[in-house]
Amino acid sequence: MMNSDNTTHDAEDDVRNRDIKIYVNGDIVHRDQAVVSVYDSGFMLGDGMWEGMRIYNGKWAFFSEHMDRFFSSCKAVSLDVGMDRAGILAALNRTAAANGITDDAHCRLMLTRGVKVKPFQHPSLSRSGPTLVIIVEHSKPVDRLQSRGIKLATVPQVRGLPMSQDAKYNSHSKLNCVIACLQAEQAGADEALMLDVHGFVNTTNACNFFVVRKGAVWTSTGDYCMNGVTRQKVIDLCHTNGIEVFERNFSLVDAYGADEAFLTGTFGAQTPVASIDGKEIGDGARPVTLRIQALYKELIAQDVTGN
Repeated sequence: MMNSDNTTHDAEDDVRNRDIKIYVNGDIVHRDQAVVSVYDSGFMLGDGMWEGMRIYNGKWAFFSEHMDRFFSSCKAVSLDVGMDRAGILAALNRTAAANGITDDAHCRLMLTRGVKVKPFQHPSLSRSGPTLVIIVEHSKPVDRLQSRGIKLATVPQVRGLPMSQDAKYNSHSKLNCVIACLQAEQAGADEALMLDVHGFVNTTNACNFFVVRKGAVWTSTGDYCMNGVTRQKVIDLCHTNGIEVFERNFSLVDAYGADEAFLTGTFGAQTPVASIDGKEIGDGARPVTLRIQALYKELIAQDVTGN
């Protein structure tokens, strides 16, 4: 198996992460003691939901939008969060404070249906109440991703019919994406470019996907992909700043011929794409991507100041 050079979640090594403290069901413990039961429904079945967030100057960026998605997803699968938004915020802040973190950090908020009384599928066997884990790591994206860009490979694995497993769920059940990631790695790429069920360009295994053609920004319809918070922020920024943006079906020929391409996600914000299936994207100039990156940084500053 070939190892890819980069992923969109590559971060600078930080020795402080070796001793971070993690929130586990109300307790703050050293990472070596942060454990859950082998009977936990998340471990056993991937039965849970999660959110990724970043903290800037002590504030969680776009907290309201992340909670909208989190609570909506949990409600849709009858998963009791066990606390309200204020409780989640308090737990997040408590975890960050325990690690002395106010900036350059990424959070993984994970909720499962809890510990099962028997190792079987039915949700009624989870009777302990939910399991809530919060990991907040010192995490700064590596600079080389911006200059080098990400290499994508189109893979056979697709996302995903809503009546099978709706891609809009940020669920613990990520095998679909893991398989796509493996297929991309075996093709010598950093990440997988996944098509939708009709063969149109959709998303990557970890991020939302955009192209730029003749100054206009294109992304998928959103019908078959995670409706990312950063994705929506980019679409909104384009609308409010005079950049043409389209949510539409488009095929690989449109992607290969793009002037620019980039990925969006909470961790990396906007990550340039260097090539798709070995075909270089554009001529290396990325004026629209750079403008969107600058606008997004301004938006984050406004959001965390207004919290």
